Amino acid sequence: MQFTIKGNLVDIWNNNIYTAAITIANGKIDSITPIEGEPADKQRYILPGFIDSHVHIESSMLVPCQFARLAVVHGTVATISDPHEIANVCGMEGVEYMIENGNTVPFKFFFGAPSCVPATTFETAGATLDTDEVAALLQKPEIPYLSEMMNFPGVLYNDPVVMKKIAAARQAGKPVDGHAPGLRGEQARQYIEAGQPGQVIISTDHECFTREEALDKLQYGMKIIIREGSAARNFEALIDLLNDHPQHIMFGSDDKHPDSLVAGHINQLCARAVAKGIDVFKVIRAASVNPVLHYKIPVGLLQPGDAADFIVTSDLQQFNVLQTYINGELVAENGKSNIASKTSGRINNFNCKKKTAADFKIPFNGEKEIPVIEALDGQLITNKLLLAPKTIDGFIVSDTERDLLKIAVVNRYTDAVVATAFIKNTGLKEGAIASSVAHDSHNIVAVGVDDESLCNAVNLVIEQQGGVSCVSLQASLVLPLPVAGLMSAEDGYDVANSYTAIDAMAKSLGTTLSAPFMTLSFMALLVIPHLKLSDLGLFDGDSFQLIQAAR
Repeated sequence: MQFTIKGNLVDIWNNNIYTAAITIANGKIDSITPIEGEPADKQRYILPGFIDSHVHIESSMLVPCQFARLAVVHGTVATISDPHEIANVCGMEGVEYMIENGNTVPFKFFFGAPSCVPATTFETAGATLDTDEVAALLQKPEIPYLSEMMNFPGVLYNDPVVMKKIAAARQAGKPVDGHAPGLRGEQARQYIEAGQPGQVIISTDHECFTREEALDKLQYGMKIIIREGSAARNFEALIDLLNDHPQHIMFGSDDKHPDSLVAGHINQLCARAVAKGIDVFKVIRAASVNPVLHYKIPVGLLQPGDAADFIVTSDLQQFNVLQTYINGELVAENGKSNIASKTSGRINNFNCKKKTAADFKIPFNGEKEIPVIEALDGQLITNKLLLAPKTIDGFIVSDTERDLLKIAVVNRYTDAVVATAFIKNTGLKEGAIASSVAHDSHNIVAVGVDDESLCNAVNLVIEQQGGVSCVSLQASLVLPLPVAGLMSAEDGYDVANSYTAIDAMAKSLGTTLSAPFMTLSFMALLVIPHLKLSDLGLFDGDSFQLIQAAR
């Protein structure tokens, strides 16, 4: 099939915009012909398609084919996707599921080889990917990189298993993604070089939450992915770096809930960057060119011979997407997806029985102070507090007046003792919320005002073999996520509507978090400081050890 499109071509290579006719044949850019003397159409700009440079598809609660349906509407043509969420649940079979499901739609998913499954030894995961399996994945042409190396202590101290995985990526000629929140100075340099002095081995990081940290890593040759997702938001702190480092900045969402994906994607970050006065060519470079060059992925960049992956927008301020093309196929137009909704198979690993309220009780043993997780809205890091407990009848209980609530993590892979602790800043005044999306091992995490509500919320998730739930004294809602306990195979827009409803219910119960379920999902993420809870107990991210076993 051959066709021609006319408009204002955004020539990212020469920082130029001119009227052109682009001929597409057999899914590729056949020719680009400047049009002399024809007035430019100020409402039609042709530019490379957007790429999310770091996202966990599972966080959208949608299987890949449904994620694609929503993303193309916003001009996204490809993602660099770390499948370690489903890998922690289902292992190699989970990674293969994501690849196969993604291949059922006209969208360019580029999945990495998960480097840290399980993420740590201080939690119970559903699977393990050993060095041989990681090396085998890296030999596959459809796996272009080693996913985020979260075990930064393992890199700094030359853990042999960690170093073997990095060596496998180097042998395959594929980049290694980083994950090093807070690392600065000499430690940052050691992490980036990964035992090879003077070389950039771990080449990206999406965990910088201050400009100073990002500058530290940039000076050692690392590329920075500016993350703006549903929970962690670092755009405002980092976007000015694009002015001086246009070749070394990319955009990513990391974790994107379905309602947020319906609202927008990388196009929103482009609009915000331009609104701050950043040169539009630098913005588009970060959103499209840089990830293609860094990961060496086969995504077109509007050059003759390239795959016809491009978008048409009405402007270069709001980036209102009129059309999205992938391999020359019109996959979205005027806010509607042309990717059909389809059924998908299921895969899961869920083997625990329902709980009782007594499983969540915490006996009081005379403690003057207890360690408390302080959640920070819009951040993955937490603070560690020491506060006096509230007690009733010999048990430590939630204290809504101080916003000090009980948090629990329930092993979903086998029946085990429930791990409990306390968390501040959720804001709930009634009921409980629970989720089987709980990075990185995806046990069930819940926060509640009382043990009965906690138990009810957790049991709703268990009944569905995965999901997110919310309970009050009068009502309950659950969004089933039967694919690995992480995703739904239902229509993406329907899932987004259901999520919006359960999010609204949680907020009606008093939570002040902008994305309560997303924030909840990171309270068991041990590789992010400072204090977290796994199914095995309370974990100190600074000393990297359990400080309180499940009881």
